Amino acid sequence: MIDGILEEYRIKIESRLDMFNALPGQPYDPVIDAARYSLLNGGKRIRPIILLEFYRLCGADDDCAYNFACAVEMVHTYSLIHDDLPCMDDDDMRRGKPSCHIRYGEGMALLAGDDLLTEAFAVCAKTLGLPQERVVKAISYLASAVGSSGMIGGQVIDTSVSVENEQMLFRMYSLKTCALIRAAAVCGVILAGGSDEQLKSAENYAENLGLAFQIIDDLLDVDGNSEVIGKPVGSDDKNGKNTAVRLLGESRCRALANQYTENALLALNSFDGNTETLKALTELLLIREK
Repeated sequence: MIDGILEEYRIKIESRLDMFNALPGQPYDPVIDAARYSLLNGGKRIRPIILLEFYRLCGADDDCAYNFACAVEMVHTYSLIHDDLPCMDDDDMRRGKPSCHIRYGEGMALLAGDDLLTEAFAVCAKTLGLPQERVVKAISYLASAVGSSGMIGGQVIDTSVSVENEQMLFRMYSLKTCALIRAAAVCGVILAGGSDEQLKSAENYAENLGLAFQIIDDLLDVDGNSEVIGKPVGSDDKNGKNTAVRLLGESRCRALANQYTENALLALNSFDGNTETLKALTELLLIREK
């Protein structure tokens, strides 16, 4: 059942991503083509699904949040393009295909990421059918989540700070990985007109889910199947990074992933609506193989 629900979401999300990032037939088409290459190259669409589920969970029953859902995925894709660049993680493969900079060159990949990040906020601003104050509040939250106090800050720690202890490691994960997942959940609540209590519960859910997600990523980089993951394993070792596995060991990482997943599930109990889809998604992410 859950697979069917997720597939229905993916079809609608990808149809709109295709529409929002259509080629206009202009001299600058190459940068949009590069952006589309990464944006429409598969992906689980976890973040937009989380946004749409929290929007529904807080009482909304329309499609007005799809602009924001697509924008969150555009921001996520921008971050992947930039993460793969030689000046960052220097990864040649993404989702089983050459990374954007391998396919289009470093300069075009850089611009493609810039384009996706910029256009994401234009897509948000074109949201119709919702009170303007909700749209503005959600845009502000999303912007903070991807700036220096969010994703970019986490990337700075990842690339420029010596991560030698658990506290700094999880601070980095909270910013680099959890921030956009938090933004997805919280923007869903904001756009639906949810309460402050629902917003806090959404943040709690997303923080725990994000930490579990990143720990599983670290574990997959050690013992995952490169053909399933779509990129070589061991890239963290190649870059000399301290990860949860390096600092804490595989056994403790699996225990922590289970605990954070349980915390996320418990946070959903604060909502009166049907949380079965979110719970099933949360459990699926714990046992994922890519």
